[in-house]
Amino acid sequence: MFNKHSTSVFIGDQEIHFETGQIARQANGAVIVRCGDTMLLNTACANAEAADDADFFPLRVDYQENFSAAGKTLSGFIKRQGRPSEKETLVSRLIDRPIRPMFEDGYFNEVQLLSYVLSYDGQHSPEPLAICGVSAALAISDIPLIKPVGGVRVGLVDGKFIVNPTVPQQKVSRLDLLIAGTHEAVLMIEGYCDFLTEEQVIEAIALGHKAIVLICNAIAEFSQKIGKPKHRTSLRTINQELLKQVEKHASPTLDRALRIPEKKKREMAIGATTEAVYLALHQDIEDKRFSKADVANALKKVQSNHMRRIIVEENLRADGRNSTQIRPIEILPGFLPRVHGSALFTRGETQTIAVCTLGGESMAQRYEDLNGESSHRFYLQYFFPPFSVGEVGRVGSPGRREIGHGKLAERALVATLPTKSNFPYVIRSESNITESNGSSSMATVCGVCLAMMDAGVPIKRPVAGIAMGLILEKDKYTILSDILGIEDALGDMDFKITGDHEGVTAFQMDIKVEGITLEIMEKALKQAKAGRIHILNKMLEVCPSFRDQMSVYAPRIETIQIKPSKIATVIGPGGKQIRAIIESTGVQIDIDDSGLVSIAAANFEGIEKAKAIINGLTAEIEIGRVYTGKITSIMPFGAFVEILPGKEGLCHISEFDKMRIENLNDFAKVGDLVSVKVLDINERGQLKLSRKALLS
Repeated sequence: MFNKHSTSVFIGDQEIHFETGQIARQANGAVIVRCGDTMLLNTACANAEAADDADFFPLRVDYQENFSAAGKTLSGFIKRQGRPSEKETLVSRLIDRPIRPMFEDGYFNEVQLLSYVLSYDGQHSPEPLAICGVSAALAISDIPLIKPVGGVRVGLVDGKFIVNPTVPQQKVSRLDLLIAGTHEAVLMIEGYCDFLTEEQVIEAIALGHKAIVLICNAIAEFSQKIGKPKHRTSLRTINQELLKQVEKHASPTLDRALRIPEKKKREMAIGATTEAVYLALHQDIEDKRFSKADVANALKKVQSNHMRRIIVEENLRADGRNSTQIRPIEILPGFLPRVHGSALFTRGETQTIAVCTLGGESMAQRYEDLNGESSHRFYLQYFFPPFSVGEVGRVGSPGRREIGHGKLAERALVATLPTKSNFPYVIRSESNITESNGSSSMATVCGVCLAMMDAGVPIKRPVAGIAMGLILEKDKYTILSDILGIEDALGDMDFKITGDHEGVTAFQMDIKVEGITLEIMEKALKQAKAGRIHILNKMLEVCPSFRDQMSVYAPRIETIQIKPSKIATVIGPGGKQIRAIIESTGVQIDIDDSGLVSIAAANFEGIEKAKAIINGLTAEIEIGRVYTGKITSIMPFGAFVEILPGKEGLCHISEFDKMRIENLNDFAKVGDLVSVKVLDINERGQLKLSRKALLS
């Protein structure tokens, strides 16, 4: 019944298996990819025709993790998949970024790529498999993909680089690198590491690309055997006659417009040139020879050619800098008076108000994925309002771009964070972009690092970030430091790198063309290091170290370590004991499985009181030791004395004094403080106390 086809490729000792023909047969292309017991369904569908007015490629990529894949269901009230999680959004971007530049020029048909995790074994990561699976689905379809794309993960465990490490290996890895590319070139990298050197980064990329070559070869052979003929009838390339006409009408003013330093003035001048071109070609457009979308595409091509020529031939950029110069930097720490930590970071026409907020464990960001439920003690939220680029736009829940930029900056800063035992706070950071003209995510890294230092977070090492660009013209290329928005849009590379003077903490690269070699990447990393150090030195001039004292508005948190066996004692039956402590002291208490108790309050008085109670509850009473306690009740046979919170023993009437006592009420009353010695603890934990033993 089914006409199934399959192929496999080995990456190390792991087999990646591709299969088609049984599932989703009405899609343009559908492939099941499997490694171990992790399986993903990947589909590619395209509309038969392009929209007449399309001036961009309408590609939609969605990755989804079905919780049933790991034998689970959602823990919330609604037990079905809902809106994409943060992780699903990030993986969708990871698939999109290397795949998008591999569609043929002039293809404007709407395309939808879907990747579903159907089975997850907890060992083999689905993310690189999703890139490979979607690529395979496109390769065997009739959708015009230039060539297959492969993706792998690279880790660094015990000093050795590993391709596609298992999930347990990832947890102890110093590197988390996802890399995608074709047989010939790398197209996308996204990596996070613990201050690795640039040389180590290049080594990891080179190793990952060797594995990608094997995957791309396997997909290409698979496509040659069973792939459909590519549907190219709807390709709409730029008409050469139109290109000449646009060049003729645009050139006189476009060259001057591209040399205007200020972004808004430059955009106004380019807009005026655009209107002039439309006006000059108005008759042709009315006659339907060229659509407005055709003119827009030609204008973009002409604008790109002019900008690239000026950069390559004159080493001159739109804002007047040369290829290695960094824009002016202004820093104002403590910008907001009532927050726990803040900084205003401005680099050229890109600016962020960064904020750091400290709190207890209840402030941690909880999440749920295929590996279970957990929480982030440090998280960064990135806001990009439309006014930051002088536009009117939607304001609401964060889009894919905001989620992606925020996560890049967040993970770039993770390597700098203190341990929980050294700094028991949950750290919420935010970056409010108020101006944007290139690399707002790297401004976010700088601003948030400064805000944490302003808040008194004892970070290990300050870090900075920079975005690099590239203009590649045949055998010539120019690497650009600290790129502008126009250089990102019309250039060939967006390479973001974060770190300090010695090492790298994060790097993310998107490439729009093939031909970028490891040699070019190595030079880009070297040039980025010089720029990164320049920015970091500017930061350290203003804020040499983190503040010694936290803001008076920040909560106070202290930790104490108890034995895990004592956790139940502190919590009490049904949480009765811990609620009583919270009510009597006004603190917030969190206890983890290791027995680390975090106590948060607005003042130290409540913390000290709570610590005393918890220490009393968990302290081990020693025979022969002297304690001062309170008499809780008096009986005919003796007095009960609470020597530690919740722990009392009996001081028999014969052990209260050296002389004989007939009625203990004549010598003591409830509430009196007395010093007693522990004589014995019986097998039921009952305490035998003596006041007489302390009398001389």
